[in-house]
This record gives sequence, structure tokens and C-alpha cells, in this order.
Amino acid sequence: MELLNLILLAAIQGLTEFLPVSSSAHLILPSILLGWKDQGLAFDVSVHLGSLAAVIIYFYSDLKHLTINWLHSLKDGESSPESRLAWCIILSTIPASLVGLALGSLIELHLRTILVIAITTIIFGLALGYADYKNVGSKDIYKFTWKSALFVGFAQVLALIPGTSRSGITITAALLLGFERTAAAKFSFFIAIPIIFLSGAYKGVQLSMELAVNWLELSLGALFSFAIAYVCIHLFINLVSKIGMMPFVIYRVILGIILLIIVANT
Repeated sequence: MELLNLILLAAIQGLTEFLPVSSSAHLILPSILLGWKDQGLAFDVSVHLGSLAAVIIYFYSDLKHLTINWLHSLKDGESSPESRLAWCIILSTIPASLVGLALGSLIELHLRTILVIAITTIIFGLALGYADYKNVGSKDIYKFTWKSALFVGFAQVLALIPGTSRSGITITAALLLGFERTAAAKFSFFIAIPIIFLSGAYKGVQLSMELAVNWLELSLGALFSFAIAYVCIHLFINLVSKIGMMPFVIYRVILGIILLIIVANT
């Protein structure tokens, strides 16, 4: 893979994994517009690991406290806001993990088309805009309950449809429940960790069947993905309460229209 291709694909992964703009819509564009070949499973795993490292390191302090309190709740039955949030994160991960394991291959095979991605990019972008417009932002992240966690978790299942955006649909669900923008974004980042880990582990098992691996290429992909994702998380968390979701909504609608034009002309 050429260095420019590698940097661009890693940057796309790092940006779109956490911004509510749909990674599927962006990863399909280079192959359509530039004729690039699929980057391969090994590279896909490496850039996902880079994104995973970024979110873990950025939220290390939060994750440390959540883990310690969760372990205390297991050992001593102690309940705290942190332990309850940790259980909510775990609960939110279950629906998408089960459905993804059962239907992920079928969805990738039958729904990963430009038309589907264009439509879902627009529809779920508008849903994000509606949720942001109606949101009053009164609940902080520790107000999550098992019911709200499951609601966001089942919403995350929709992200298996290409073009939906995992972060976009989970933030939409949290906003509809009345959580403030920063809380919705942070919860989306937190539940991304187990999802990215499980996805990477599953693909890693598939990757173990491959014999030829370019370790330099994979390392560079992971490094670029990590750097872009880390900066993206920092900027998004610090700006989301000020700028809201509308810039991303407008961007998604324009991107979806561009994809529809491409479909109409092919």
C-alpha cells in the first residue's frame, strides 16, 4: 500500500470512528472515486487497535475509577455512581455484540452498497439533528440507568447497517433520553471500547489464518489512526457543548446527497 493511501485510510478511521459522520460512507469513497483496492483485514485490525488505544489513553483516569469501583461492586456488593455507570456500559454493549456476531456477515454482504450507505447517512443524520434540536441537556453521565443503557445499546445495533454511524446513533439515543451533549458523547466513547475490542478480536482470529503480514504497514496504520483519533476525541469533547451536532448533520446530508448523485450516474 502506498504511503498516501495508508495515511488517508488511517486518518479516515481515526476521525470517523468517534465523530457522528459514518465511517462506512467515508471508507467507501476512496475506492469509488480513486479506484483504491480494499485495504485488507490486517490493516483494518491495525487501525481499529490504534483507535482503541486512543480512547483508552484519553479517558484513562475515568476508566481507572470506573474499573476499580466495578471490581468493588463485584467483590463487596458496594454500589457507587461509578460502579453503576460501569455496569451500564457493559449492558449497552450486549445487544450489538450478539446481533453483530449473529448477523454481521450477512449485513456486510447484502447491505454494504452505496445506495444503502447514502440513504442511512442522510436519515440517521437528520435523526441526530432532531435529537440535538429537542435536547434540553439536563442529565449528566451518572444518571444512566439500566433502562437508558439498554435503549442506547439497542440503538447501537442499528450501527451494524453501513452508513448509520455507531457514535452518531448512540449519541442520538442519549440525547433523546435527555442527557447533555457532553454526557452523551462520553457514554458513546465509553461503549465504543468493548465494541472495538470485540470487533478487533473477531477480526484478529480471522487474521490468524493469513500468512503474509506487512508489519511496518500495520504499525504505521495503527500509529496514524491513534494520533488522529486522540486529537479528534479531544476536540469533540471540548467543542460539542458549544457547537452542538448541527455541523455534523449538515455535513452528513451533503455527503449522502453526493453518494446519491454517484449512484444515479453509475
